[in-house]
Parts: sequence; C-alpha cells; structure tokens
Amino acid sequence: MPTAEPPPADRTPPAPWPRKRYVALGDSQTEGVGDGDDTTGLRGWADRLAELLAPHNPGLEYANLAVRGRLAGHVRSLQLAPALALRPDLATVVAGMNDLLRPRFDADEVAADLEAVFAALTAQGARVATVTFPDISRIAPLARPFAPRVTALNDRIREAARRHGVVVAETAHPPVVTDPRLWSPDRLHASPLGHARIAAAVAHALGVPGSDDSWARPLPPVPPPTRAGAAAAELRWAAAFLGPWLARRVRGRSSGTGRHPKRPDLRPL
Repeated sequence: MPTAEPPPADRTPPAPWPRKRYVALGDSQTEGVGDGDDTTGLRGWADRLAELLAPHNPGLEYANLAVRGRLAGHVRSLQLAPALALRPDLATVVAGMNDLLRPRFDADEVAADLEAVFAALTAQGARVATVTFPDISRIAPLARPFAPRVTALNDRIREAARRHGVVVAETAHPPVVTDPRLWSPDRLHASPLGHARIAAAVAHALGVPGSDDSWARPLPPVPPPTRAGAAAAELRWAAAFLGPWLARRVRGRSSGTGRHPKRPDLRPL
C-alpha cells in the first residue's frame, strides 16, 4: 500500500455545497447495469445521485466515465486523466468488484490503484466519495469463497479513503443490502431498487440536503423460499449467469470490450 500520510488534523474539509461538476468513475454498477437496458438506456445509481444533487446545485453538470468490466487498474489508467481534465468538484469512484472475482486477486494492488485515483482527484480539489461492498456470499451462496476477499478490499478502501479525506458510504453492513429484491437476476448488479438505495446511501454520506438513513431500512418481509425452491434458484442462476461469466473469463473477454463511456462529457441533466 502507498505510504501517504493522513491529512493534518486541522485540515479544513471542502465545503459540501454547491457543487457544479460531478464526474462518476467506475465499472458496470456506476454505468448502471441492472437499471434499464442497452436498448432503452441505462440509468443507475450515479445518474440517480446526480438527480438528487441537482435541486441543491443549480447548473449542475454531470459526466459518467464508467464502463462495465473495468478493473481498478483500468479506472486509474483509462478514466482518471479524462476525469481530471473535466475538473470535477465532486467525483465518485467505485471499482474493485471485477478484480475481486478474478482468479488472481491482490487486495493491496487493487487498493493502490483506487488510492491513486483518490489522491489525484482530491489533490485537484474535488470532493470524492466511494462505497464499501456487501458480502456477495450472502447474495449468491456459491460465491462463499470470495467473502474474505470482500472483507480485505473493504478494509483497504476505508484506509485509503481516510488518508485522502474521501467520503465512504458504508453499504457493506446493513442487512437490507443483501435482500434479493435489491439485486438483478445475475446477482452481480443492483436492481433498479438497489441502484436507488446506493444513490441514497452516497447522498446521505455526502450530506446532501434532505438525505437520511432510510436507504438502510429493511424492506417489507416476504415469505422465505423453501429449501427446494432455493436450491432450484441456485441451479438456474449458475446455468444462466455463472456459466457464461466463467466462459468469458476463460476466453479472456470482458463485458466491456468495445464499449465507451455513456456520458463522457459534462452536461446538464
């Protein structure tokens, strides 16, 4: 991990509002996969956050540089320079889940890439926010071997964020974040409701006027699935999503191959 010193205790944090230029960096979650489709268009939590920001930030302009399949290193090498060129005064940086799912995963390496992005954006004066990740084994039991990786990455994200004054939306802990209704059928991307909850969580962490912790409250209860029903759902998920995902990994292909950011320039909502 980088050995950057934490900011001085008397450092004055950036004034929270108003913000005029919001730039989102990341992978498929920030692009909005799971909230809309490639025919009708993707919305996603970053778009939703921009919508929450707009009433309190007249003239807000928003760019989204995220592309599905990107690793943390890609965010650093491909998205950071364009983001800096846009001179954001607010940026969100969410990446690392694609790294975590790869056979070779190094939490320190991933965190170093994220920290480099944090450092460059905050040094330019941007207010930066990120999130922690939920335990994916609570969403897809077959993903149980990845649980220690999630913990390791979250710990390092928190450490890097503290060193650079980055706001962290702690979306790892509330039980609601693993409610199946917040996830799309592939269990890798949030559903529209999940994207709305992520946007609300980041807004609350940033102190957006009118935001609160209601994003972490549980949904109304529903009857739990039977054991047979749960087992059948796991088999359907493995056949429909896990198998094709593994096949892409074996072929060395990414879901983002040939794709470009959906909103590369700052413009009004």
